[in-house]
Amino acid sequence: MSDFDSNPFADPEFNNPFPDPSVTQVRQAASPGLEEYNPFTDAKPVSTFAANLVAAPKTAGSTVNTQPAIMKPTEEPPAYSQTQEQSRGAAELLRRQEELERKAAELDRREREMQSLSASGGRKNNWPPLPENFPVGPCFYHDITVDIPVEFQKTVKIMYYLWMFHTGTLLANMVGCMAWFIVDASRGVDFGLSILWLMLFTPCSFVCWYRPLYGAFRSDSSFRFFVFFFVYICQFGIYVLQSIGIRGWGASGWISALTGLNQSIPVGIIMILIAALFTSLAVMSLIMFKKVHAMYRTTGASFERAQQEFATGVMSNKTVQAAAANAASKAAQGTFKEQI
Repeated sequence: MSDFDSNPFADPEFNNPFPDPSVTQVRQAASPGLEEYNPFTDAKPVSTFAANLVAAPKTAGSTVNTQPAIMKPTEEPPAYSQTQEQSRGAAELLRRQEELERKAAELDRREREMQSLSASGGRKNNWPPLPENFPVGPCFYHDITVDIPVEFQKTVKIMYYLWMFHTGTLLANMVGCMAWFIVDASRGVDFGLSILWLMLFTPCSFVCWYRPLYGAFRSDSSFRFFVFFFVYICQFGIYVLQSIGIRGWGASGWISALTGLNQSIPVGIIMILIAALFTSLAVMSLIMFKKVHAMYRTTGASFERAQQEFATGVMSNKTVQAAAANAASKAAQGTFKEQI
């Protein structure tokens, strides 16, 4: 029979006269899932492994996560805030800006002051502040805000107040010695010396150590700095001696105060207070000496500059020039006469 007479819907194995045992064995051992697979159907067969997973019993602790896989931060980012360093830097910038503005205003004020002074014919002496009808006029021009740079004004003001405190202490010392002289007539020497110290040390301290300091900061003069240091060391030694209060030296120091306390308690208390004032002067003078010395080292002053300033000042002095010219002329005349 030809192949055209065969039934296409019949089982091919029914008409197969020579079945191959190896092919038959392999077909029987094949997985049933492969025989049921149809690529043209919409339904997808479930494999045996997937079916076993679905059919497996769930454990008691297993849970199904239905949330979407979105990563969330564990902690919210901190809010922005200025750190301590940033705040400190901003404060420092503000402080410097205020300082620069203050210096600019001070320079502007000083420039206007100098212009007004030049228009009025120059600076006029204003210290000591004496009445206009007084027979003696002011001797110095004193204005810290005009003459002294801004960075040194505070130090110069403190030294000026220290000089005023020095003057007040000498006045109180005279009162204490006078009270001691009242209760003890043998203390007339101390009372007289206290008057002398008040009349002598008040102007000398202003001229010998305060004015050199004032001029040193005004013109950055090394020579004036050295004059101030030398005189102020001597002034410090005088404060120490006055605070000790040796009898017969005209100072209400600790020794004199204890002696006066044995004679009169009120007088002794007054003298003890004066001794404390002298001690305070000595301590504050030492502190300010160190402070001025530290500022002097930052100004660039030196001993060589002081020598140059001294030589230049001496040679530019008209009195010295006149004296040198007279000496030279006399020497020349004497030499000429000897030759004749």
